[in-house]
Amino acid sequence: MKILSSWLRECVPGLTVSDRQLADDLTLRGIAVEGVFDLGVDGSVFEMDITTNRVDAMNHYGVAREAAIIYGLQLKPIETALPEPQSGSTFPVAIEEPTLCGRFTARVLRNVKIQPSTGIVAERFRLLEQKLISNAVDATNFCTLAIGQPTHVFDLDKLEGGIIVRRARKGEKVRTLDGIERTLDPEDLVVADEKQAHGIAGVMGGWDSMITADTKNVLVEAAWFDPVTVRRSSKRHVLHTDASHRFERGADFNAPPVASALVSRILLEAGGYQVGPFTDVIIPEAEARTAKRAAIVFSLGEVKRILGPTEESEGITASTAEAILTGLGCALVKDDHTSTNKSSREPSLDPSRAVSMESAATSASDSQSYGVTLPSWRLDLEREIDLVEEIARVYGYNRFQNTLPAFAGSIIELPYAGHEATVRRTLLALGWTEAISSTFCAAGDAALFAPQPNSIVAMGNPLSEEAGVLRPSLLPGMLSMLALNLNRDVEDAALFEMGTVFSGSPERVDERPVLAIGATGHGLTESEVTFYDIKGTLEDLLGKFSSRSIYFDNLQLPPWLHPGRSARVALDGSTVAWFGQLHPSEAERRKLKQTVFIGEVYLNRLCKQRLSQPVVRELSRFQPVRRDFSLLFPNSTTWAAIDDKLRSLDISELRSFEPKEVLREAKSIPAGHFSLLLRVVFQSQERTLREEDLQQFSQQVIAAMELIGGKLRS
Repeated sequence: MKILSSWLRECVPGLTVSDRQLADDLTLRGIAVEGVFDLGVDGSVFEMDITTNRVDAMNHYGVAREAAIIYGLQLKPIETALPEPQSGSTFPVAIEEPTLCGRFTARVLRNVKIQPSTGIVAERFRLLEQKLISNAVDATNFCTLAIGQPTHVFDLDKLEGGIIVRRARKGEKVRTLDGIERTLDPEDLVVADEKQAHGIAGVMGGWDSMITADTKNVLVEAAWFDPVTVRRSSKRHVLHTDASHRFERGADFNAPPVASALVSRILLEAGGYQVGPFTDVIIPEAEARTAKRAAIVFSLGEVKRILGPTEESEGITASTAEAILTGLGCALVKDDHTSTNKSSREPSLDPSRAVSMESAATSASDSQSYGVTLPSWRLDLEREIDLVEEIARVYGYNRFQNTLPAFAGSIIELPYAGHEATVRRTLLALGWTEAISSTFCAAGDAALFAPQPNSIVAMGNPLSEEAGVLRPSLLPGMLSMLALNLNRDVEDAALFEMGTVFSGSPERVDERPVLAIGATGHGLTESEVTFYDIKGTLEDLLGKFSSRSIYFDNLQLPPWLHPGRSARVALDGSTVAWFGQLHPSEAERRKLKQTVFIGEVYLNRLCKQRLSQPVVRELSRFQPVRRDFSLLFPNSTTWAAIDDKLRSLDISELRSFEPKEVLREAKSIPAGHFSLLLRVVFQSQERTLREEDLQQFSQQVIAAMELIGGKLRS
């Protein structure tokens, strides 16, 4: 948005600082000036970046108000005086949707002269590089630039009867000012006459009643429309305008009469006159929600408690706070009946104690409180803390001391914080990367990955179909993240996420912590990720927790896993995880061309186990001895059986064992068997092992293997 410094100076007489200084001071107060462009004798153009909650500052008068507060100057009132209207009847206006249109004003001007704009309008449009159309259209655009209130002018002779603000009829069409015929939705609010719609309310006017060179009589409209309705219509018709940009953020309820007068003054300068009384239809309920909101209690003590000390010794005094709030447009009434229980006291609104600019210089104790009536143009102010923030903003954040807020109490660690930290640390050490996905997912994904049927929690107002329910599992988000990487040619990934999943119903939502992992390509090692890489990760992870037993099986596998390349993990007899290759049909549906391995761990069950305490052993000073055993086993023998049998041996010198080679289907191997080269390491903490010791240990290993069907190869 572009703002003229010369226009600001006209609104704030006595503004003597340079344009550069003004830009810096505005930026420090949150009214960001992104660039200053010198216009020579015409001042400067400020390129502004106004946040969406400050619609009141999206115009010259709003920015000028901020400048006046900063420098303690008076803001020049807007001139709205008009010649006395000639006699005539009141123009009829009917609001059929009072919840969507809170105020509608109409003013009839006759014998106007439609011509190119001249004077101050043409000059300021030239400096702002704004296109000139005609004095009628330019007057409405000038009003938006001046005070931020959108307006519209109708060719009065093209209207049939009065104005009716209503919802569109099903199938109704309107040709908007951009020349496009649009089919309206019954949810659209339209400004119509007795015959047809003449514009989408708050978005754009209609072609059939637009101003032309032949226009003689006009109707000036200025209104207040419901922000949500305007935004939905704007999105529905893909039609974002200056008017919709302001209406959908909350326009000033009291601005329409001022805007109507401003537009009418510009039009009447070229000739014509006003006929009949000014029409101003107000819906009391809408006014109560906006311009006549209830006063809120504000305490100076809260300002000092929350904001802390400033660089000035006196800090934020009562006179400073009063001056800032008054400058913002608030009406202050001192409350002499101060109570420590703020929730039980109401502001005293006796007009005889209203705070004026003259009384703003008086001091007050920290316990001084006020009843504050909020300005109609600041709908973002709702609570006492909002006023405290405004005081800090205008006073200047740079003027506060760099101190930490006071804190009394202690930090309480969450019950399973240590367990989750162990999980995170273990996975990071194994080469996994932590990621975060959305809390929402599509209903189809939820139905596939939900642990229990009919437990999906739907959103009442979803952002989209792809985010319509609360996630019952982290796996939809994990698969989306893996797909995102693959679609951008990142073919190697190993991700994990710890988060909350949801189940139950909208009335009662249960939450529980879950861990999800997903890998593809060479995400963990130099070779392709396999089922055994994921299994090894889970074994390392579960090994950090104390348990009586951990085993893997393939009972009741969920439908999203490949039935031959997946497993269930049971800890002390309870299921704690599922993992394996993503089912081929699901991979095809998601267009995943690489093999993807995923898994989900129920942290709520895992974290009930105590963390294993690491045991530190002194390193032996004596030489380790390695022995290799070439064994034959039936094909039905599993490594788990071999592992269990070796661990059960009563050999304290047995340090480690691992498979070095597995050979199948060779000529020297009997049918139905496989050959295993088993490497075992022996080492004593007390002495060097003798040959007879090693012979005894080896015999014990061979005997243990024979018990499960193994034998030494000859």
